[in-house]
Amino acid sequence: MRTYYTADRMITGGPDAPGAPVRDAGVLVEGGAIVWAGPDRDLPASLRAGCDRVPLGPRTLLPGLVDAHVHLALDGEPGAMERMRAEHEDGILALMFRNATALVRTGVTTARDLGAPGGLALTVRDAVAAGEATGPSLVVSGPPLTVPDGHCWFMGGACEGEEELRAAVRDQARRGVDLVKIMVTGGALTDRSALGKEQFTDAELRAVVTEAARHGLRVAAHAHGTTGIAQAVRAGVHTIEHCSFVSPDGTVEPDLPLVGLIAAEGIHVCPTVSRRLTERWDGRSPAPLPAVPLLYAAGVGLIAGTDSGTDGAPHAAFVDGLIGLARLGLPLPEVLHAATSRAADALGLGGVTGRLARGLRADLIAVDGDPLTDLEALRAPCLVVARGIEVPPAAGPPDPPPERADRLVRIVPAARQPNPPPLPRAG
Repeated sequence: MRTYYTADRMITGGPDAPGAPVRDAGVLVEGGAIVWAGPDRDLPASLRAGCDRVPLGPRTLLPGLVDAHVHLALDGEPGAMERMRAEHEDGILALMFRNATALVRTGVTTARDLGAPGGLALTVRDAVAAGEATGPSLVVSGPPLTVPDGHCWFMGGACEGEEELRAAVRDQARRGVDLVKIMVTGGALTDRSALGKEQFTDAELRAVVTEAARHGLRVAAHAHGTTGIAQAVRAGVHTIEHCSFVSPDGTVEPDLPLVGLIAAEGIHVCPTVSRRLTERWDGRSPAPLPAVPLLYAAGVGLIAGTDSGTDGAPHAAFVDGLIGLARLGLPLPEVLHAATSRAADALGLGGVTGRLARGLRADLIAVDGDPLTDLEALRAPCLVVARGIEVPPAAGPPDPPPERADRLVRIVPAARQPNPPPLPRAG
């Protein structure tokens, strides 16, 4: 069965004109894929015939959103890391399924999970892909590679020396991860871990990137400190997470030549702007602002990601991070690009999702208003389609309660999702 969604405006997410809306447009979906997208008047009669038509009227159709940095194993409240460490594996997995559902119901149809204990992220990814659970399509790493007692060591990725790091990459590749995450510097949520201090040598980082490449895997580098950021660039990582430019003494001063090198190397940066950061600004915290304006001005490819799950960054607050990017000076079309096609490109999914185009995965949302003039329009999607399947949006009925822990993979099977109020349909 083909479903044809039409609306007064459509933002395709294409990189050539991310801010140019198509008027009176539609998206035709069949079997989980987009088979046509464009002005309604151009839809061939052969495709129009027999469609289940969904007229959305004065709304905007756009690609499903991409959150490039999430932690499904964390709950987003203060003390999230401590609670995860104290929780049994079954409880963590149950939380991850709930968080995945929360993400997709807010319009995030693709997400990259960058750190969970053991192989739990793989379990959630595969359950969602099999239709046994509700959530965004997931790109997942294994436990982040770190040093003994280093940042997030308790997730199971602690290694020492080049050989151990290479072996860890090989092991994660055998388990089926989509990418490798490495903690190049310390982090704020681990005791005795310094943001500005590097954790690995250049040779160790190169060993990880080289071994990952042998298995066709990208590398995401957690790097707050300026020295660690430079190491990540020299090693040839694919994305830099946070990119905070923190010095060993805790001060923040972006390194302009290094910013230029990041741009020249084509490395994407996920500055992890979230509700937590925007609330700090509103509270006039002395915490420094992210280097987003400098990165943008230098031509660095910025992608949207919220570090959701960490303290003060709930999974249902993706739009707060987008508004934060705009407050830091990104034009609204750039913000949408960072949350759709550019993010998909950075995740290696440019030929899969992130745009409304023929042959891509049917990930799309519809919102009241125009997000090109007001990002608040993204807060309450009236339609969420993930992999061609309509998902109850956040304003719809609540999800059913979790089942027993020994049946976690079937907590939220698609067949038992409650139905939202029906959208108008025309034959």
